[in-house]
Amino acid sequence: MKLVPLFDKVVVKFLEAEETTKSGIVLTNASKEKPQMAEVVAVGPGGIVDGKEISMVSKAGDKVVCPRYAGEKVKIDDVEYVIVKQSDILATVE
Repeated sequence: MKLVPLFDKVVVKFLEAEETTKSGIVLTNASKEKPQMAEVVAVGPGGIVDGKEISMVSKAGDKVVCPRYAGEKVKIDDVEYVIVKQSDILATVE
């Protein structure tokens, strides 16, 4: 099954939280933060949204930073994706 976003929507998959710190301390599930970094899986076509022309800046494969609780979660084939508006993406990681 393929997830194809509409309008100014972007499908992202959050990257896994780190299991250990840089100094080697192993983190428990309770101390892990919900990840903010995600990979763009699919991008909508853009177009006119609420009377404004929207051109899509993000593209599939980009690493981006999103708010922790943004978007709508969708689970397909046991993989969890999040659908966010392009304007919810805070930054691209290069």
